[in-house]
Amino acid sequence: MNNTVLVTGGAGYIGSHACKALAANGYNPVSYDNLCSGNKDHVRWGPLEIGDIRNQTRLTQVIKLYRPEAIMHFASLIRVGESVIKPSEYYDNNVFGTFCLLNVARKNDIRKMVFSSSAAVYGTPEADIIAEDHPLRPVNPYGHTKLAMENMIRDYAAAYNLDYAILRYFNAAGADMSGEIGTAYKVDTHIIPLLMRVASGDMKEIGIFGTDYPSPDGTAIRDYIHVQDLAEAHILALRHIGKRNARLTLNIGTSSGHSVQDVVDMARRITKRPIPTRSGPRRSGDPHRLVADAAQARKLLDWKPLYSDLQTIVSSAWQWQKKKTGLDATSEAIRYARAI
Repeated sequence: MNNTVLVTGGAGYIGSHACKALAANGYNPVSYDNLCSGNKDHVRWGPLEIGDIRNQTRLTQVIKLYRPEAIMHFASLIRVGESVIKPSEYYDNNVFGTFCLLNVARKNDIRKMVFSSSAAVYGTPEADIIAEDHPLRPVNPYGHTKLAMENMIRDYAAAYNLDYAILRYFNAAGADMSGEIGTAYKVDTHIIPLLMRVASGDMKEIGIFGTDYPSPDGTAIRDYIHVQDLAEAHILALRHIGKRNARLTLNIGTSSGHSVQDVVDMARRITKRPIPTRSGPRRSGDPHRLVADAAQARKLLDWKPLYSDLQTIVSSAWQWQKKKTGLDATSEAIRYARAI
């Protein structure tokens, strides 16, 4: 059996962690990335082929060269706020790009796909714990594109005999436990990397959007999943559809939540830095609570998150931040002095 997997967006944050996990499990990951937000230095466990998923000619060249048995599809624009301002870019890259990828996969008889979806497809939740059968009502263009991508995959599966696993992530966070790779975004809008930047002196403060939510401390609650646990879920999903010719849609989360203030407090404890914050109004469309019901992933994939307690997530992120910014004991002291 061919063990090659084409990983679109393989130079990105989650894609690069998935490539490491694939290699550790005997696969040959081929990263296909246009490097608009990825980091080519994070492609270490297989070849990098530079290209855009909208370029069907280039995709076909790469697929004919490596003959992958499956695709892991991470290539996507993901910034919610940006999607509101630039919806055309999101529909072009995410939806049209997925259309091109599916067409090339079909023409080259690739019948297995693991797709990187998002809790954004649920919109404003009606339940404290969100199961896969929750109504799908995305509230921003990013969520709309992810749902369109999901539906396209399902339609192609029904017509062209494609097996798939659609994995709806909640909040991916943390960094590789061995410290080899971590966040790869050129511009990051996620809370934990931003907290790490404040702690290392690269930013003065971090904004907290909404302190009047119906939560114990007034800040929004999210389900944080360690990126290494997330990568493992992709391996298990790939194996599952390979053995059972399955079509799955699964939440990937911990089924528990932490408030924004919880995360800030943990970051202060781990980094031993004050980390100034600035309170602001709620952002439009931000629900007060997003927590996964991940029982189906645990049951069907026998998936058990190992690193997704908040302390481990933040600790791994801090180790990565120190490594990528070159912080040693001396430079840490200098940066800290400058920050205060």
